[in-house]
Amino acid sequence: MKPTQGWVHLLNKKLSEQKQPYTIINASVSGETTSGGLSRLAGILANEKVDHLLIELGGNDGLRGYSPKLIKNNLLQMVKLAQDKNIKVSMIKIKITPNYGPRYNKMFEQAFEDVASASNINLLPFFMEAVATDKALMQADGIHPNAQAQPIIADYVEQQLKNLMTMEP
Repeated sequence: MKPTQGWVHLLNKKLSEQKQPYTIINASVSGETTSGGLSRLAGILANEKVDHLLIELGGNDGLRGYSPKLIKNNLLQMVKLAQDKNIKVSMIKIKITPNYGPRYNKMFEQAFEDVASASNINLLPFFMEAVATDKALMQADGIHPNAQAQPIIADYVEQQLKNLMTMEP
């Protein structure tokens, strides 16, 4: 997929057209884990003007079967890095495919809830819920959304951001 087809580009285009006072900086790296995100976050926060950090990480950790405790600890450290700089933080809950079993899936999802609760941050619902169950919106791997799914994801994240912005002082 071309970068111009991705949901972040599509959302920024909409935000610009609506003359919203914010833009999305996409600091993601394909295949990123929470460990990788944690190792890069301090540099990102030092080099970008960030008012609100939205964390959407953990899926690749889950697909690799990483310990939910490791995922939770990495996310907690990321939140702390941002909060120490007085940056508001929100996080998107991540879900993985059910073939990892109910025990692992429950511990995996609980890690996100625990981080949000312990850090007093907003936990947004899984952003792929509307597309993950529709094979026509997924790439052949069954994990990643295709180009047709990107506008749906952009609309969903736009609504979540509007909700967040109305909650902020």
